[in-house]
Amino acid sequence: MSALFVDDRYRGAHGIGRYAREVLPRLEPAWRSLQLSGTPYSPLDAFRRLPGASPGDVVYSPGYGALVRASRQLLTVHDLIQLRSPWPGRAKFAAYYAGPVRHAIRRAGVVLTVSETSARDIREWLRDDAVRVVNAGNGCSAAFHPDGPIGEAPYPYVMYVGNTRHHKNLNVVVQALARVPELRLRAVLPEPEIDTAAGWAEAAGVDDRVELLHSVTDDWLAELYRGAVATVQPSTDEGFGLPALESISCGVPVIFWAGCESVAEIVGGRGWAVTEAHDPAAWADALTAAMDARRRVEAPTGYDWDRTAAIISEELRRALG
Repeated sequence: MSALFVDDRYRGAHGIGRYAREVLPRLEPAWRSLQLSGTPYSPLDAFRRLPGASPGDVVYSPGYGALVRASRQLLTVHDLIQLRSPWPGRAKFAAYYAGPVRHAIRRAGVVLTVSETSARDIREWLRDDAVRVVNAGNGCSAAFHPDGPIGEAPYPYVMYVGNTRHHKNLNVVVQALARVPELRLRAVLPEPEIDTAAGWAEAAGVDDRVELLHSVTDDWLAELYRGAVATVQPSTDEGFGLPALESISCGVPVIFWAGCESVAEIVGGRGWAVTEAHDPAAWADALTAAMDARRRVEAPTGYDWDRTAAIISEELRRALG
């Protein structure tokens, strides 16, 4: 009988880390850890041996890290942003996705993802009608709700949660802040990226109005959201947009770029859409509007980790036969 193994190395204060933390304990088929060391993101990791798994066993990964020695591996590919990153850095991702990732997906005959935007992108990239692309959606942790402690501050502020990668577009908000002197920014970032954001703030002359945080718990993050006049998610590309969902689940509107489909899909009318992705003046106008409005929004429905885990569990049961 086939056994189910899980690559449970996806940990950290990032979207895939949160996804893994919420989904893996909810999976219904009994599973065992592959007990692998190292990082699942290394290209060479794709070719490692899997000493615990036998031919015919099924492997599930909550991220895109392919393992070509697995007889059958189901991946959750959250997005294809890496295939749209600038050259020459994109070259290594193009080779990795065209090789190990495509191999694992075609062998499994199915791939999981988190939004209709990503599902469409994956279908266009694969161009293989024999592969089912399943949108298992995403959930929102129980900590994020409108009723609860509110982050206290003697000044109005906006929230940012993410990182400093190019497509996250954080620097445009930092530059916009210079045009709105009454407002401050609280940003939650990975600790190694704090210095980068601090440099942007200093260059924009707003370092005294930018508070950079890391290692924030869900409960604390929910408090920070609730105290904000809005959350900014200026990304030019996203597979989902978890901070936007968390924010509106706390009743706090979101300022986002209108061209980022997955975030627009989540936010809808619960915020402000900026039409110019890289124009600090346009973002400053939206920041001012949010500060003046001090509006609250209704929490969305349909984003449930139990539902997401149930869809994944069904696909794993099918793979196990």
